[in-house]
Order: sequence, then C-alpha cells, then structure tokens
Amino acid sequence: MKLVTYDDGKVGRVEGEEIVRLDVPTMRGYFERGGADDTAERTPLAAATLRAPIVPKKFFHTAGNFREHEEESKNVNWSHEIAPWIVFFQNVDAIVGPDDPVVYPEHLTEELDYELELAVVIRKAGKWFSPEEAADYIGGYVIFNDITARDIQRREMRSGVFSFCKGIDTFCPLGPWIVTPDEIPDPHNLAMELRVNGEPRQTSHSRNMSVTIPEILSHYSALGYSAGDVVSTGTVSGVAGFSDDPASLYLKPGDVMEAEIERIGILRNPVVSWQDAHGEPAPPRVSW
Repeated sequence: MKLVTYDDGKVGRVEGEEIVRLDVPTMRGYFERGGADDTAERTPLAAATLRAPIVPKKFFHTAGNFREHEEESKNVNWSHEIAPWIVFFQNVDAIVGPDDPVVYPEHLTEELDYELELAVVIRKAGKWFSPEEAADYIGGYVIFNDITARDIQRREMRSGVFSFCKGIDTFCPLGPWIVTPDEIPDPHNLAMELRVNGEPRQTSHSRNMSVTIPEILSHYSALGYSAGDVVSTGTVSGVAGFSDDPASLYLKPGDVMEAEIERIGILRNPVVSWQDAHGEPAPPRVSW
C-alpha cells in the first residue's frame, strides 16, 4: 500500500490511478491510531498535489551505515572520519514534499549537495527492542534527499558536531509516499539512484549497508520511538562534495533532482534561487 498526504493535508492510500481518502486528520495520526478506514472520497492521482507524506515528531538522522560513503570521503581528505553509528536529529520544519523547491540560500553556502537515503517510518511507539523484534515496528519506507551545505558542514565539524548544514529550511525533501512493508518484502534488495538534470550522480543498492535496518532500529530504540517517527539509514557513494571535481557538481538554481529507490518511486525537487523563492534578494552574506 502507498500512503499519501495530498492537497490541503488530506491522508489517503493509492488505489490504481486514484487516491482513496482515509478517515484520519494527519499521517502521524494514522500510525498513532494503528490505521484508518476508507471514506467515500476519491481523487484522481494525477489531479492531486502530493505533499510530504509525514511530518514526524522525531526524525532520527543516522549516518555511516553505507561504508562506501566513508571510503569516498578519503578522495578529498575529509576532515573527520564518517564513523559507523552516527545519529542526530533532523529539523522537521525543513521537510518539503515531492516537486517542492529546495531554496538555495546563497547568503549561507556555496557548496550545496545532495544525499540519497532510504528512510523508515516507525509504526508504533517503543523502546529497548531487539533486531529480531524490529520488523514489528516498521510502518513503511520513504525516500529522503538529505540536502547538505558542505562548506557549513566542514566548519561545524571542527567541533565534531554538525546539524545546521542539513537542517536549513527546505533541506529535507521527503516522499513521494510511504510504501508499507507488504510491498517491500526485503528492504535490502532495492536499487538506488539520484540524478541531477537526468545525469546519474549516485548509483548504489540497499544491500551495501554494512548493518541491517533491524539492527539500526534496535540500536537507536534506546532513545524511544513515537508512532510516525522517521529513521534515515544513511547515504550512498556519489555525493558531489567527495568527487574529483566538486565545484562542477554542486547544486545550483535551475537544477532538478530525482531521487529514486526501487519499489518506492521517484522524489523530484527543483533547486531555486532565494530571489525566485522569496521575491527579494538574499540577505547579506553570513560570515562564519
């Protein structure tokens, strides 16, 4: 089943070429209730405006799970090791949905990058559970594009702590929908690709995770999950910042990103300038 948030915040499930509206006010409410009944309202999928499928209470941002990403960091002598089991919280106010623009804050960064990730939606509240119990907590899977300002990240990591570089407004595209586990029997058997203007930039596979999704979910269950929380699983190799020529690959206004994961779909987002987004020039350049 594909679960969507659409139009003015309605919640539904995709059935063929239609969306069947569900009797629940929000997607978080859907997971908190343990599901919802269909209503009589149906909307053609092509006529609906898809929104970010969920705004979680907590967004657990994990990194270092794809060791290929750490390996590519050695190409540029990255300042810090991308160690396994990195975790921090994402700014949920930065979430945007499919086809929503990512706003380039040129007063903050000159090195805007992309990071394709598979994310897990938590089905029910829980804590302190084992990898063997983790499947019971998986409500679905969704695509996450972890937009990152590399120059800000580089400065932040002097202290070994970073989050501002990833939590700026519009830096958290999520979508296009949540696919329930019955449609993805093995989340470690999914092809992954991110394209910019049709050109493949990140091409990998979920089997390349060095740990399994049940192990990830169990490991961070000590922090306690709420129904509808989101847990990312880390990015794959191919980011601009770790390439041989980063300057030629960093995002710029006018670019269109397509983040695709097999069995889930494609999350598209354009990059727009501050002027185009806000109708006025960007604020003065920030001195860090």
